[in-house]
Amino acid sequence: GMEAIQKGFQVTFVTMGELLSLLKTEEFTRKAQVQLNRIRASDLVIIDDLMYMAMDQREATLFFHLINHLYERSSIILTSNKSPDQWGELLGDEGVAMAILDRILHRAEVVHMNEASYRMKHRQSMFVSESVQN
Repeated sequence: GMEAIQKGFQVTFVTMGELLSLLKTEEFTRKAQVQLNRIRASDLVIIDDLMYMAMDQREATLFFHLINHLYERSSIILTSNKSPDQWGELLGDEGVAMAILDRILHRAEVVHMNEASYRMKHRQSMFVSESVQN
């Protein structure tokens, strides 16, 4: 994202939670409309924490429409701790999941990062079990 900005591209970073909130309030608030228009006009959209929690049918449909709009217009980077085969369950609709994946994976580069979170890199000692002696 930073490299794209340095090269003059318009980049938007949004968490999935923020994005769903914007999508659900777009028809009611000017702020959501402005932010979603900025997302739709971006050259690169980065969506963080995709599928970290289940979506209801309306949220899944709104997300599909955004992905469908961005498809062929923008580059998209998604981060998720769920594999695509789990998306149908989290979206509650296999058909919508397949339609989203169809657009996302059509010209995709999938990068698997199986390392621990960078946030936890230096915090591994917290999870080492030590017994407390009296």
